[in-house]
Amino acid sequence: MEKTLKILVVDDDEVDRIAVRSALTKAGVQIELSEVGDANDAFSALSTTAYDCVFLDYHLPDQDGLTLIQQLRSSEIKVPLVVLTGQGDEQITLQLLKAGATDYLSKSRISPETLAQVLRSAIRIYQAEMQAALANQQLRESHEELIRKNQELEKQQQQIQMQNFKLLEASKLKSLFLATISHELRTPMNAIIGFSQILLRPKFGQLTHQQADMVERILNNGKHLLMLLNEVLDFSQLEAGRLDLKAEKFDVSKVINLVVCEMRSLAEAKNLSLLMQTDLQNTFVFNDPVRLKQILINLLSNAIKFTESGEIWVEVKELPANRVVIIVRDTGIGIASRDFQHIFEAFRQVDQTITRKYPGTGLGLAIIDSLVRMMGGKIFLESKLGIGSMFKIELPRQIKSPTVADDTSASNLENDGFFCPGKNPHNSYSPAIKVSRVSPKFKL
Repeated sequence: MEKTLKILVVDDDEVDRIAVRSALTKAGVQIELSEVGDANDAFSALSTTAYDCVFLDYHLPDQDGLTLIQQLRSSEIKVPLVVLTGQGDEQITLQLLKAGATDYLSKSRISPETLAQVLRSAIRIYQAEMQAALANQQLRESHEELIRKNQELEKQQQQIQMQNFKLLEASKLKSLFLATISHELRTPMNAIIGFSQILLRPKFGQLTHQQADMVERILNNGKHLLMLLNEVLDFSQLEAGRLDLKAEKFDVSKVINLVVCEMRSLAEAKNLSLLMQTDLQNTFVFNDPVRLKQILINLLSNAIKFTESGEIWVEVKELPANRVVIIVRDTGIGIASRDFQHIFEAFRQVDQTITRKYPGTGLGLAIIDSLVRMMGGKIFLESKLGIGSMFKIELPRQIKSPTVADDTSASNLENDGFFCPGKNPHNSYSPAIKVSRVSPKFKL
């Protein structure tokens, strides 16, 4: 069923109004027709009622149709407007269309077919204009919203940049504070350790059993605190990029054996077996022996600390491409696979509570991680809860260090069968190698 259209006819001539009504009726258009005779009544009617179309006579008694159209459009009254013109008014039709008229029709051409066609065309044009206007409005709103969001993003980026700058400054200050406080605390701590050792020497006087026990506690706690301070100091220097390697030619098996001998007493105190196995055709490497010793001490300390019963193994083996691997295995509590990605983070411990069973700064593995990468190596972790853990450290036989490139010891390594960077560019190592993590696969 065709929709009933609300039509307004604005004309002071009753004969013309009847002609429009008759033509629309004969055309079979379902209409609800309203009629007014001047511009003021037309404006009032259009201000209060929504019409589907308006047939407007150009010549009205109080003002012309062009002025009324301009008044309607300036008042944001939107409706299809068909201007009915008389003879000689064709020259003003362009002005009418520019002012906002939808179409025009000469009164001499009014007929049922023509008027119905103009009506439907005017409504279609009006609807298309409204859709285009709505799309343009949505586009403007989207554009304005995009501009607003861009402005917000720029403001957020500025805030992020400022926050990053503040974080960098805070990180620098933190590193400086850690380095300073660690350095300042080491001096009195060394004095405490030194005087404790003096008090325990018989030539400075005999102590009672109770006194000797107290001094030994002071000495042991002082050594423990010094170790923690050294960890903090090393970490702050690593973070600030001020920790340098001092590479030299050394016997890696001797360094490992020395560390194992030093740590054996701690293992025996917990009734743990500490075993070592070396399988190297050439035991000499060119790297930093002091830092390698530090890595092994940290790994063995952790293995002893987290192992209540069983054994700890240290192995060193040959690898292809002029590399060696050092393996530290234990039968300790193990590490859950979900903690693998965090275990090498600074100040991170599996148990973060203040009542945790195993104390420490949480810097040991972070320092190992950084040192291994500085030494051109990779570190791998395999572990299972309740079974144990295995840390594998792969190191090049010769670290690629610009500070030792022209050193005579480097040429000595070539004579001893060491890899020389100039001989095989495919086996060079970068100090910035990313640390690799692997999922637990081994069986202890």
